[in-house]
Amino acid sequence: MAKKAAKKTAKPATKTTKKARKIDPVIAEIVRNGVLAVTEEMKTNLMRTAYNMIIYEALDFTTGLFTPEGETVSIGIGLPTFIRGMAETVKAKIKHFGGIKNMHPGDIYVTNDSYTTGSHLNHFTFTLPIFHKGKLVGFSCCMAHWLDVGGVLGGMTTDIFSEGLQIPILKYQDRGKVNQDLLDIIRINVRLPPRAMGDLRAQVTAVKTGERRFLELLDRYGQQAVMDSIAEIMDRAEAAARARTKTIPDGTYEAESFLDDDGIDIGKRISVKVKVIVKGDEMTIDFTDVAKQVRGFYNSAITTGYGCAQVAYKCITSPTDYPINDGAFRSLKVIIPPGRIISATRPAPMRWWMTFPMTVIDTIFKALKPAIPDRVIAGHHADLVAPSFHGFNPKTSEFFIGTFGPLGGGWGAKRTEDGVSATVCMNDGDTHNGPNEQAEAKFPILVERFELIPDSGGAGKHRGGLGIARTTRALTPVTVNTQSERSAQPPWGLDGGDDATGNKVAFRVGGEWKSDFPNAKVLVAQLKSGDAFRISSGGGGGYGAAFERPAEEVQEDVRQGYVSVKAAAEKYGVVIDPQTFAIDRAATDKLRAS
Repeated sequence: MAKKAAKKTAKPATKTTKKARKIDPVIAEIVRNGVLAVTEEMKTNLMRTAYNMIIYEALDFTTGLFTPEGETVSIGIGLPTFIRGMAETVKAKIKHFGGIKNMHPGDIYVTNDSYTTGSHLNHFTFTLPIFHKGKLVGFSCCMAHWLDVGGVLGGMTTDIFSEGLQIPILKYQDRGKVNQDLLDIIRINVRLPPRAMGDLRAQVTAVKTGERRFLELLDRYGQQAVMDSIAEIMDRAEAAARARTKTIPDGTYEAESFLDDDGIDIGKRISVKVKVIVKGDEMTIDFTDVAKQVRGFYNSAITTGYGCAQVAYKCITSPTDYPINDGAFRSLKVIIPPGRIISATRPAPMRWWMTFPMTVIDTIFKALKPAIPDRVIAGHHADLVAPSFHGFNPKTSEFFIGTFGPLGGGWGAKRTEDGVSATVCMNDGDTHNGPNEQAEAKFPILVERFELIPDSGGAGKHRGGLGIARTTRALTPVTVNTQSERSAQPPWGLDGGDDATGNKVAFRVGGEWKSDFPNAKVLVAQLKSGDAFRISSGGGGGYGAAFERPAEEVQEDVRQGYVSVKAAAEKYGVVIDPQTFAIDRAATDKLRAS
């Protein structure tokens, strides 16, 4: 009987054509808000039950609902660049098991394969097929970061094998029965098994939350009505994206930027060249000329490459439209050959996968500046600026692995407003700035200083946002690793705006500061108790000529400590008294006239 029942449940929910749909607009709106509420509750339950700060503070995860074909219905964003990785992972699981006919109620599938998810091995993805009245109606999915998956701690990796445990697509749960062998393999390969098992259970809780709430929606409004509403919502998202794409002048737009290096060939710049083609209501983003995959661990796989294009496209065409679904991307075409830094192939290392894609997205905005100058931003600090450290905690006599961040930084200015300060990078979406007090409570460290960096934002008619610096003292011997980018290649200004400062690192060893590093990558630093490290995030680029910024706004920047008196004169041509903050009008007029 069980086998017969399982066979029966392997049918997908019936799809209807647009003409055959009978849409009740009230139910469609309820469903639109309903699927969004489902993925938000999945987020909440994951955060409440996770064991690691990287999930419940850094929000290094994403939850989602997907159609029986693996298309995105709604996602609860933690990291925007997961926007494609989860959908492609769901599709890969469907293919792996030979289609939905081989999927059953009570199944949960898992993988952390970097070349499927697009990211590093720390991202475990759990997927649960949802059945309603004998039909597969969708999938509930959760991708989240585990603090440790084995592999080396610190230093550079040059292939995927050194980065930790690889889990191919497997059944974590088969018709309700947990795969104990898989759990045993995971436990013996990670340094902190209780943390790993805790985060695993949190992810299972999240996907089961998605299943339960989506089934309630189907029970209340009817399977056909809900599925038709979802199809209609996706069609509307498509129509909205196409309409906004049509407001961009037709043409081919190109831009190039550079990354510092891959952590191995120090100082060897890495080119990021993109081409954007707009024709009518469709856009093509071509990554053919993006640099080839590198030897260092900054690569990501092709699903992240698609994600770069989708994040940029959504920001431009539908930034406030929710839920996020695949309908919004039907008018986007992405060209991306394999073997690039955002389409790396096995066995390329992937441990710091998230860094390069941010500059790729920034460069898409840069390319479109001539076409839509009012809808793009100057370059932002584009890095997590998040050191990792490990050692033994003398209070608990336990080994610890700590991450402190991501540290916020400066975002680029817009044509009409200043960039924001001390805000997390584009990769991390809803991420909070990591609380100093919480890190101090969990790890043997002490935050000595946490401050905005004056003059770090690029000067302009609209000023770039400011970076921040955090000085952290070790209270026990620790090994620190920093992997930051965009130090030698700082965030750029637009339309005559100045570049910002880049991301920096410094170490205080034996009371002496050392900061003369060629980049912000110090892959292994041994600190004794009392030594310290300072991580400084970059600012955002300015927009427009700095001498066009009203003198009163420069005066207020100086009063707030955002801009120094010296920079006010040199960059903005505004002379300000350092004691009273009064503007010297005669000297300012003379300086600006010159």
